[in-house]
Amino acid sequence: MEMRAASNSSSNPAVEAMDLASRPRRSVKAVLFDLDGTLIDSIPLIVASLRHAMSTVLAVDLSDEQLMRNIGTPLVKQMREFSPEHADELLRVYREHNAIHHDTWVNEYPMTSETLLALKAMGYPVGVVTSKAGEGARRGLAVTGLDQYIDILVTCDDTDRHKPEPDPLYLAAERFGLKATECVYVGDSEFDMMAAKAAGAVSIAALWGPFPDETVLGPGVDHALETITGLLPLLDALNKG
Repeated sequence: MEMRAASNSSSNPAVEAMDLASRPRRSVKAVLFDLDGTLIDSIPLIVASLRHAMSTVLAVDLSDEQLMRNIGTPLVKQMREFSPEHADELLRVYREHNAIHHDTWVNEYPMTSETLLALKAMGYPVGVVTSKAGEGARRGLAVTGLDQYIDILVTCDDTDRHKPEPDPLYLAAERFGLKATECVYVGDSEFDMMAAKAAGAVSIAALWGPFPDETVLGPGVDHALETITGLLPLLDALNKG
């Protein structure tokens, strides 16, 4: 599977993959994002760390499709899917490799800082809801400088149930003093869209991420964007409805 490279194009930043006129308007009070593959371009590192763990512990060489199939769910769950009896060792080796290479491999996607800054200027609270563990999520935000724009962070450490269940989105909304139905959730994976749908949040597919469009759009989404800058006119249109 060829992973989609981050695009530097900011052309056509409007709502690009869904007809806004055909969708119901929603009053949006907060913006929630997934992290990996949505705000930060970390998927190549994740895949490399998974490949290293599989090779080191299980002596197998898996395809990108096999390695990526559960990205978006907690890492421990992914390791148990690969090998229940070796999950702990896989996790240890993965984290060692990931920690060594993290700061040189991880970057924000193009126009992410600018978009988050604009959201803050527009008065939107901004949160991150990720299946990543807290330590790794905070490191990714810090190394890219995106932490300065984030008001709340919900990780897999914070809930018993994880995406695609709605619980992490419920918690994020609660921390803002809102209902999930008053939030949008932007994510690059089918698990993100399933969680948004289950929580009643406005689901926005981030098509600049690594997964094929048909995979992300599969669960059914409210809107889809080719670039993160398209979020600004979309929110404006939703709140004018």
